[in-house]
Amino acid sequence: MMKLEICCYSIEDIKTALHHGVDRIEFCAGRSDGGLTPSYGDLLQLSQLNLPIAIHPIVRPRGGDFHYNQTEINTIINDIKLIRELNFAGVVFGALTPNGHLDLKTLAKSICAADGLSMTFHRAFDVCKDPFTTLDLLDDLGFDRLLTSGQQSIAINGLDLIQRLNERSKTITVMPGSGVKSHNLKQFIISGLTEFHSSATKTIPSPMQYLNPDVCMSHCQNDESIRYTLDIDEINKMKMIMANNGG
Repeated sequence: MMKLEICCYSIEDIKTALHHGVDRIEFCAGRSDGGLTPSYGDLLQLSQLNLPIAIHPIVRPRGGDFHYNQTEINTIINDIKLIRELNFAGVVFGALTPNGHLDLKTLAKSICAADGLSMTFHRAFDVCKDPFTTLDLLDDLGFDRLLTSGQQSIAINGLDLIQRLNERSKTITVMPGSGVKSHNLKQFIISGLTEFHSSATKTIPSPMQYLNPDVCMSHCQNDESIRYTLDIDEINKMKMIMANNGG
């Protein structure tokens, strides 16, 4: 059975995704950083809604690389424990050593903290040194799925590696993500993949009537006169393609 996971950056987007047949949610903050740990306030509010869909928050304390110091590791462990205590279905995390291998010590602590949650290893995989050995280790560690772009900026360019990883995996599900959209979804389906990760976003105008053109609050190349929201039409197109097995 094919599944569509949508990456959501707000509770409102999660509610929207729920009503349009999405199978699972990855919940993130920090869009411009590629996904960071959501706030306690968001996690608590979301857990209290008790929505009938699997929600997997990401645990990533900052942007940039995936090698963490002890303070960051402590934060990761505490956040995973919180996510478990709030009864989320799963969690998304990962960690590497400076030489691009799995940080097995940190992962062991994280897996212990997850204690039965469904576990996804995030796109730290895409900057690891040896993808095949890393996949084997993730399989042995008990991860349920691997989110990957095939070590390319967008998944369609990494499809060959993604397909080879999928053929090699024992129990872990290889899930392509990064630029997976309705216009290329068929190529992933015919390659034998069964789960797909997409942001499925569009831009909308900011409701702000006044914007100071001399000030930027994040990266100055970002357009702060727009916001991002789910593209319902894109989600519906992807679900239709999946229902038709890529046809």
